[in-house]
Amino acid sequence: MATTTPLTPSEQRRKPPPIPSGTLWWVVCSAAALGLAACSSLGPHRVWGTAAALGYLAAALLAVRGRSPRAAGAVAVTGAVLLPLLWLLAVDRAQLEVRVVARSAGLLLAEGTPYLQRPLVPEDFNPYLPGMAVFGLPEAVAGTGPVTDPRLWMGAAFLGAFALALPAGSRSAPLRWIAACPLVALPLAVGGVDLPVAGLMCLGLALAGGGRAGAAGLALGVAAALKWTAWPAIPVALALLAVASRSADRGEGRRPAERAARRCGLVALLTAAALVLPVALRDPAAFRAHVVDFPLGLTDAVSSAASPLPGQLLATHVPGGRTLALLLLGVSALLLALSLLLRPPETPADAAARLALGLLLAIAFMPASRFGYLVHPLVLAVWAAVGETPGRPWLLRVRKQVSR
Repeated sequence: MATTTPLTPSEQRRKPPPIPSGTLWWVVCSAAALGLAACSSLGPHRVWGTAAALGYLAAALLAVRGRSPRAAGAVAVTGAVLLPLLWLLAVDRAQLEVRVVARSAGLLLAEGTPYLQRPLVPEDFNPYLPGMAVFGLPEAVAGTGPVTDPRLWMGAAFLGAFALALPAGSRSAPLRWIAACPLVALPLAVGGVDLPVAGLMCLGLALAGGGRAGAAGLALGVAAALKWTAWPAIPVALALLAVASRSADRGEGRRPAERAARRCGLVALLTAAALVLPVALRDPAAFRAHVVDFPLGLTDAVSSAASPLPGQLLATHVPGGRTLALLLLGVSALLLALSLLLRPPETPADAAARLALGLLLAIAFMPASRFGYLVHPLVLAVWAAVGETPGRPWLLRVRKQVSR
């Protein structure tokens, strides 16, 4: 007969694994920022690289002098996020994605769709799902200004979702580290549409692990209405929810676990459908051109997402390479699905690590990809390392007792 016993308070308060915060880490960050400032052709990136390099260097000096990781981290966040963000807001400079989101919100209010009917050049395309336009609504309604800038709202959504996915009482250190990490600090300052998606995926997995099927479905449904990259999180959360619910109550068998997983999946799909379908049905041709054909490289206009990753290299330099890259992308998705069926994740950390690996493979094999997309697996991996949510049913120890 199997019974479940909650872990002791000392076990629940286990110390998370350390994250890099010493002198060497900040020196590496400073070198990376300086390298971007020297090599990038984008003005906002050069501004960020210069300010961030100085901020990371100051953090390294504080670490050398024995100051606390909190002080060094605060200085790094100031130099890598706050200062370049304020400067770029003051001069009205941002990454292209910010302008795309702002324009899509204006189109949504004026025409009921965030997509141009006849996009010609890469700048005309909006490769994001309709929900992303929400972050541009403040600017579309109140006009251009520092407070209405979409990157502020995207950054706030990311930090808020990521914080809620962490356990109460131990949020400050992981938040400070993730904000200072160059791969996150850069989009926080210049604008990045991937951040809110990554934060909502972490929140959805945290809620699923806690047995809150409806809330998890809502978070994941919203994320799925922002970008296609959030969709793999739904089956991962369903697998996690099924295992966690089954472990929480062995006496009732599979049915409660299946009901919880179905409820999460239904809420996620209904939420995503409510946010996406009205726009998709209004102009199906424009929807397909923007969010399907353009990201896959099937339009005459070539996406600027052209970092030298395997999928992009295959599509560019190998005959039939685009088809091969798409085939590898499909195989990666199939392997992730099989892993969920054969060995479903037992904890939110396992689920986040599985999802991070799957997204890493997808980013590698996409025909049009960029290094910035790596923020997804990075955020998930960090959350897997340090994120535990309170009141979670995976904090159970199953003890088999033989009845006599």
